[in-house]
Amino acid sequence: MKPVVAIVGRPNVGKSTLFNRLIGIRKAVVVDEPGVTRDLNYGDVHECGRTFTLVDTGGFEPGTPDAIQSQVREQATYAIEDADLILLLFDGRTGPTSEDFALVEMLRKVSKPIVYGINKIDSATLEQNMTEFYSLGVDPLLGLSAEGGRSINELLDAILELLPDERLEEEDPETVKVAIVGRPNVGKSSLLNRLTGGKRALVSPVAGTTRDPVDMPFERAGKKYLFVDTAGIRKKMKVSHKVETYCAIAAVHSIERCDLAVLVIDATGGITMQDEKIAGLIEDNFKCCVVVVNKWDAIEKDTKTMSRAVDMIKEKLSFVAYAPVLFISALTGQRASQVFGSVDQVMEQSRVEIKTSKLNTVLEAAACAHHPPSHMGKMVKFYYMTQTGTSPPTFTLFTNTVEGIKESYRRYLVNYFREALELTEVPIRLKFKRRH
Repeated sequence: MKPVVAIVGRPNVGKSTLFNRLIGIRKAVVVDEPGVTRDLNYGDVHECGRTFTLVDTGGFEPGTPDAIQSQVREQATYAIEDADLILLLFDGRTGPTSEDFALVEMLRKVSKPIVYGINKIDSATLEQNMTEFYSLGVDPLLGLSAEGGRSINELLDAILELLPDERLEEEDPETVKVAIVGRPNVGKSSLLNRLTGGKRALVSPVAGTTRDPVDMPFERAGKKYLFVDTAGIRKKMKVSHKVETYCAIAAVHSIERCDLAVLVIDATGGITMQDEKIAGLIEDNFKCCVVVVNKWDAIEKDTKTMSRAVDMIKEKLSFVAYAPVLFISALTGQRASQVFGSVDQVMEQSRVEIKTSKLNTVLEAAACAHHPPSHMGKMVKFYYMTQTGTSPPTFTLFTNTVEGIKESYRRYLVNYFREALELTEVPIRLKFKRRH
């Protein structure tokens, strides 16, 4: 396994800024206000031929009575338990605080290597600010600037020197990356916790509790998954706060990264325009999808309630009409385990490889059943078709004119292929090439 390094510290000391600096991309939400990072955020760092997983945690406030901060403290503890090395970060501008002393005392009981970093030491003249941190009784202390990049190489050297020398595993191509997406407060984090049997994602009735996307490896029945619990995507008119803007971008990126998106819908709120837009994002990115209707236990039902709901979902979420629909309660666990079965079934279908001979038989039948319209007075002809990719199934069709393939006819072909090739639960990507 890759070694794990956890960044720990009180709120607003620059943990997320340092996390982004070290992994080289803007993945964590970074805003100059305390309490922004609330979930565990994972990313890989590649340095000097070695790779380790970096974990950015929420601000650790020992003894705080706030409910969400209490969960942040629990998750920071979770990260510390999982870590091979702890990077304890302080704020060089404010000096040591009582929270810093409490953190140091807590970590004295942890038998793991610790690197102590003092952030916001942006220049040599500010190094004098470091002297008062020696009252914490720890050393060595490394002054750095996550924002400006000062002494980051020295920090990496200190981390690599203390990391256990473990053999890294190759990334498993069979691992399924699953993004849990949906509007705020529909139960995405509750579903993640239910599926993984843990409490790594914050659960709160306060909308917008989840801010950062969370990458969470998980294994079940010999199958490997990487769950991404995304921040709720808000309507643009409601993205007035800087934090929410970053969250919307992060959620979109999570859809781009995943193999399959679990679109969570609130049964008590019905299908909204925002649900439709998220479904459109999934289709635009040709991602597999499972639609999960959460809070189903809160709905009054008769014998036809579920079938009517499926029909409505297929109609309103026509972008992902191919997606299987599940009705669950993340709170009680009702039918939640079926999510794994649907994910496995959809991914198995998305990885199917079909012989070229069969594809061309189906293409000929599709063209005979409904001839493509002519283009600029010429008949549109298809010569042959071959599969050029999986996840999702991707097919390239060779024709005498790419421009002559109208969108309506492309949709007809997709629907015909879906039935004829038994790819009923996955998106299909068609590419057209002109044969010279």
